Amino acid sequence: MLNFAEHIDLLTSSSREAGGNEVNTSLLNEWTSYRADSRDVHPLEQAPAVRILWDSVLGVFSFQDIHPITRTVLSKLSSDRISTLYSLLASSRTNDEILKEVSELCGRDGTGLGRKLVQSRDVISQQLAHQRSQVNAGISSASGRSSGSGEVSYEPEDARIRLEETLKANAARPLFTKNAMNTPEVLPHIYTSMINIGGGSRLLPSGTEFSLPVGTDYLEVVVPPAKAVPKRPSERQIAVSELDDLVKGSFAYTYLNRVQSIVYPTAHRSNENILICAPTGAGKTDVAMLAILRVLDQHRRPTARNLPAAPTIDRDSFKIVYVAPMKALASEITQKLKRRLKWLLIQVRELTGDMQLTKAEIAETQIIVTTPEKWDVVTRKPAGEGELGSRLKLLIIDEVHLLNEDRGAVIETIVARTLRQAEASQSVIRIVGLSATLPNYVDVADFLSVSRYAGLFYFDSSFRPIPLEQHFIGVRGKPGSVQARRNLDRVTFEKVSKLVKQGHQVMVFVHARKETVNAAFALKEAAMAEGTLSDYSCEDNPQWNFYRKRIGESRNKEMKQLFDYGFGIHHAGMLRSDRNLIETLFKERAMKVLCCTATLAWGVNLPAHAVIIKGTQIYDSAKGQFTDLSVLDVLQVFGRAGRPGLETSGEGYICTSEDKLQHYLGAVTTQTPIESKFLSGMTDALNAEIALGTVSSVSDGVRWLGYTYLFVRMEKNPSQYGLSPQTVTNSPALVEKRQRDIKNAANQLAQLKMIDFDADAETFATKDIGQIAAKYYIRHQSIEVWKVSFKPRMSEADVLRVLSMSTEFNQIQVRESEVKELEQLMRRVPCEVSGGTDTDQGKVNILLQAHISRLPIQDFALISDSAYVAQNGGRIIRALLEIAISRKWANTTVVLAAMSKAVEKRMWPFDEPMKQFQLRDNIIYGLTSLHTEYHPQDLASMTARELGDLIRLNEGQGLALLKAAKQFPSTELSASLRPLGPEMLKIVVSVTRAFTWNDRIHGSAEPFWLWVEDEGGNTLLQIKRILLREQPKVLDVNFIISLVGKNMPSMTIRLVSDRWLGADNECSVSSDKVIMPAISHPHTRRQDVGFLPISSLRLPVIERLYSSAHGNALNAIQTQAFWSVINTSANVIVAAPVCSGKSSLAYMAIWSQTVAWALVVTPNKAIARSVLSGLSSGAAVCGISVEYNYEKMIFNSPGSKVIRVVTAAVLLNALRITHTKRAYPSLILCENLEQLDDTYELAVSLLRHATQHSPTRYIGISRSLNDPTDLTSWLGVESRELYSFLPKDREQPLNCSVQTYTMPLSEALFKSLAKPVYAAMGLGSLTESAIVVVPSRAHCATIAQELITQHNLNSVTETGFLARTASAIDVEERLIESEDHIKNFASRGIGIFHRGMSNMTQERILELFSEGVIRVLLVPREVCWRLPARAGAVVVVGTQYVCMNPSTSERQLKDYTLLEVVEMQSWAVQQSSLGYFTLFCPVEDGEVFNKFLSDDGLPLESQLLETDLLSRWYRECMEEGTLRNKEDAVQALSFTFMARRVISNATYYDVVSSSRDEVLSRIS
Repeated sequence: MLNFAEHIDLLTSSSREAGGNEVNTSLLNEWTSYRADSRDVHPLEQAPAVRILWDSVLGVFSFQDIHPITRTVLSKLSSDRISTLYSLLASSRTNDEILKEVSELCGRDGTGLGRKLVQSRDVISQQLAHQRSQVNAGISSASGRSSGSGEVSYEPEDARIRLEETLKANAARPLFTKNAMNTPEVLPHIYTSMINIGGGSRLLPSGTEFSLPVGTDYLEVVVPPAKAVPKRPSERQIAVSELDDLVKGSFAYTYLNRVQSIVYPTAHRSNENILICAPTGAGKTDVAMLAILRVLDQHRRPTARNLPAAPTIDRDSFKIVYVAPMKALASEITQKLKRRLKWLLIQVRELTGDMQLTKAEIAETQIIVTTPEKWDVVTRKPAGEGELGSRLKLLIIDEVHLLNEDRGAVIETIVARTLRQAEASQSVIRIVGLSATLPNYVDVADFLSVSRYAGLFYFDSSFRPIPLEQHFIGVRGKPGSVQARRNLDRVTFEKVSKLVKQGHQVMVFVHARKETVNAAFALKEAAMAEGTLSDYSCEDNPQWNFYRKRIGESRNKEMKQLFDYGFGIHHAGMLRSDRNLIETLFKERAMKVLCCTATLAWGVNLPAHAVIIKGTQIYDSAKGQFTDLSVLDVLQVFGRAGRPGLETSGEGYICTSEDKLQHYLGAVTTQTPIESKFLSGMTDALNAEIALGTVSSVSDGVRWLGYTYLFVRMEKNPSQYGLSPQTVTNSPALVEKRQRDIKNAANQLAQLKMIDFDADAETFATKDIGQIAAKYYIRHQSIEVWKVSFKPRMSEADVLRVLSMSTEFNQIQVRESEVKELEQLMRRVPCEVSGGTDTDQGKVNILLQAHISRLPIQDFALISDSAYVAQNGGRIIRALLEIAISRKWANTTVVLAAMSKAVEKRMWPFDEPMKQFQLRDNIIYGLTSLHTEYHPQDLASMTARELGDLIRLNEGQGLALLKAAKQFPSTELSASLRPLGPEMLKIVVSVTRAFTWNDRIHGSAEPFWLWVEDEGGNTLLQIKRILLREQPKVLDVNFIISLVGKNMPSMTIRLVSDRWLGADNECSVSSDKVIMPAISHPHTRRQDVGFLPISSLRLPVIERLYSSAHGNALNAIQTQAFWSVINTSANVIVAAPVCSGKSSLAYMAIWSQTVAWALVVTPNKAIARSVLSGLSSGAAVCGISVEYNYEKMIFNSPGSKVIRVVTAAVLLNALRITHTKRAYPSLILCENLEQLDDTYELAVSLLRHATQHSPTRYIGISRSLNDPTDLTSWLGVESRELYSFLPKDREQPLNCSVQTYTMPLSEALFKSLAKPVYAAMGLGSLTESAIVVVPSRAHCATIAQELITQHNLNSVTETGFLARTASAIDVEERLIESEDHIKNFASRGIGIFHRGMSNMTQERILELFSEGVIRVLLVPREVCWRLPARAGAVVVVGTQYVCMNPSTSERQLKDYTLLEVVEMQSWAVQQSSLGYFTLFCPVEDGEVFNKFLSDDGLPLESQLLETDLLSRWYRECMEEGTLRNKEDAVQALSFTFMARRVISNATYYDVVSSSRDEVLSRIS
């Protein structure tokens, strides 16, 4: 036949051009009769029954737009049937209503064709209407020329004219139009024998459909093995021997297979993200291994390459996470990786379900194998297990095609979180996705940030190691009916029988343990009835007698009965030895048919020639109902078909209901694009991100959604997600849609009080409930349910009722078959069940109580439900406990704490506490049968013989009980009350460990909750989580309670173990006799009028000095105190906020004095240096010398005017030295009296005693005090000379904010605070510099890195916190001698300053900060008193720190003092602009800091009785004769500040008497 071009030339030439020759009619006839099935078309269009004739050669063009199903209809049906079909498809009736009639119209192949017609009814009805209109009008699609009968004319001349007109019309069109057609994208790594449409949007495999005559039991579709993809010229199989030592040591075989060879250069020689779509058994797991070995190779020490591989790997510098879809596969992967990487000393651990990893385990583990849900939970934690995420280098996600299932939302969440983390931290986190073949692999690649040209690999089913013929069988009959089950049994036997006759082994997969036995016996009986049982016998196996003997040793009678007939069973409920034996028998071909559950497909590599999935309805305890078998399970089972190395083919059968046939056919053969399921879980995912701190605004949320698979699919298939194509056209990035989704989810969370949502600013802030829900994986719908039913006072029954209402249990439903057993269980459980067995909540309640009571359950579905309830109940009840704590509900907290332990321990709070030890049953029975209850502490006080007699056993059993009783975590509690002011009460609680410590039982620490509750047990006043350790034995815990508006005659201190039932303790503290101190002197009101000019000083040299720095006028506080301080000789106290000029005023008094010398006393050296600096300038211009003296020189008579500066410790030592004659100063300035400690008080008291007869003036300077009355009495100050201002009276404006948290001190706390700390710094918006205070040096690097991460998330600049004009290179040059991490952070604008650095580095860091080059200064608490810097913002991150007890070397948790926090607050005070101070502290301390820092001022009490300083001084004085008797001691003590406070605040010092002399006499 001539080619097409020659034929076109013939048709379009004129008669004259043809030379009068006749048209070759045979050639024309050949073209016009050319069949569609001879074209190169899709395999689906080549079905044998389809025979379509083109009207003419023009049909090549006109027929291409018609749907394949429409072509089939036009070719097979008569015109009247087409007309009827069109009427049905165009009608308003539902698909189900017309399906039967449509199928009947289609004839023999009616069922399959009819279903396809109904599924695409809209498109097909439109095309049928178009075709009918063309035929009825007699119009040709090309030229309109037709014969008179209305039919299109096929005469050669008419055809030539039509084509000529069409070509001319096309020639007249412009070369380019605005409507361009998308050219399919050609990707380099797509290996398929199928037609690739649209660059990977859809792949169509071929298949053969068999529709059996009416009356048959099933419909079967057979998909033959795919044709092998030819090798490309660039392909070659790679030998393992060619590769590096890591690969050679980890791969046991000689060559990589074809898939691995193709992927190797990308997987092991690059850091590209990868998506591999390949069938089961193609070697995807080993591709993941290549990526793992790439990470190991990158973390080898370069200087040690010549050593063996294992020692060269830096195992602490990376983490790898392998996410497997289910626990069974995770276990298999863990064992496989352990075995293959053992030679490299790589630690592999499984992390699934409720498993936890300790900090030590995390540190020593390099590879974690987990599930999507567990990894989601882990990465929600900023520290602990969450630290895995921060050191992650490789994330492998197995079975990515699960995106299409309900769990897909979790995969989207973890991938989005990982991608954002990599972007924010600017770290490389490689993602490797492993998937079965899926149609829209390009979309999944885009989601995983995989390059389509470098990292995307697609391999079709022809890459299976064994070609697989797939059979999809739709069993007729109503699903679940008796007939359907019979048909299922019949077709299963038919297929098994056929395969066995062919000599093959068959695995039949069922979905319940009992069903394995039932299915095996059903097959045996059917074979017996048919007379073919002998086909199944394996007696010809040479080892058959041996195996028969071995199986005879088993106690499993069903297994023994079935073996003789060639059948076997296998499920997880069998003994491990029996399962191993069955696996061996099947491998050795000692049985023909194995009936098993899907766990065999996941956990054991046991292949067979054929696998049959019998039914697809499986009970899902997570949903509480029977659901469809997942496609993942189907693929895994099919992966067991075919025995590599022994057979060249395999067969997989799936027997499902007729209505599910198309679903499994489309899903398994990858015809249906996978869609996102993220919308269903988006609200809870958003709450998790807000709680984690990664999303804090709508714009953050929009960016976050941009990382999800949902966003990818919304762009590709908008209609699936409720969007019109026009929406995507108008907004390609779908910003408005994403904003709408985020706001809707945020509004839901805000209504439930889980977050704060500022609709105007479009910002989010997490709240306690939101954090708890994220931590414990609680759905927001459950929070909504609890809003109504969760109460401040609840019983155990109430708690169980609320717990049972959680939406996590919505899928648990009551089934008729279970009611009887549930009623039996309900009669045996201790708590009343609301709703009984009639409600789903009642069922959950009964199952949870049965779990705690350890009651046996018979029904399989109930066992599954019970396991689900128990697994989730513990988690949910913990969440309820933390919510109760956050709401301060004391009663409910006690009940929930007990019930949470009850679920974990599976014993009730009223059960015998000693059950928690591994004691013999007869010992526990002896205890429970006693008529009197004995607490473990009572048992511990007895002897072994007494205990043996008590439980009616021998002394040996009594000794075992005694040992356990002594190890039971018993405690002793005591408390004392210490008033800190008229409305603040300090409670000091001592917790004494009263048990024998055993590391095996107690671990490193025993956690307890310690709280103070009101008299009625309704409200938690304060709560803390403490850890009891082996040392110290006694732990002191302080609580500060505000009594504002509260009448509490007594309080209860309660100690509740977090792990042990029955280990709680409590003590009642009466506050009736507590006498709260009263403020006898009101604070001074600041007057803001009539500021004095500096000239009032009448000292020109000082006036000039002062005015150059502070202006020509004094401030308000200086003005009010000026007369008393400067122009009188009276003793004066000025207590005012920081930077109010009080010290400057006192210095002026010293400079202007006419006396010989003055003494300045400071609490420590740091303040002494600061005072020296402040005094020196004025002293120099006044001709006064300034000295920093030692003990022996302080009281020497000076030769000229001098100011001597000493610390309190030096002064005390000087006063102890015996002098024949002392020269006392005329003026003594006591600086920073708010820091009055035992040394400072004793030194000044002795000085006051020594100068009582001398004309010495005292000036006291302090920060704002709560009550300075006794301070004035101590220094001999008249009330009119006391100037006491409140903190709010400061001259410079200071914005103070106290933000609280509920987390304990941990890495998790600092990571969770990173975002709010970054916001509080306000760089660029509020101020240009910030000081951030952390508890210790160790936290500096952590916080610095977190701040840089937050900056990367919120800013486009790459210079970090450096000034815009600064250079990172210049900064590093100035710090050339500093440590690398100091330079690295400084080059990003963060300076770290602490005492462990060299003096030069400290100076350079402070210089860079003061110059504004680096804008953030990060300091630990230790530099509180020696940091010479200020900033526009000061942020204190936490108010607790860990220190070592010098006597025991134990770590202790301590709180910042109020003085330290006030000092840090002072760094934010600016001379000319608003300062910002933000304090992050535990929630229980928030009120205290607010009151003392902003409202009342600091409390001040004597510390003389808290140390041994006073007693040592007393002994020394008695030995030296300085004190002759008790009267002398009382006289000396009367000069102390303590002598005044023991009367004013007697309760604080445990004093009862009101006589000062009597109290002092008792003290002495």
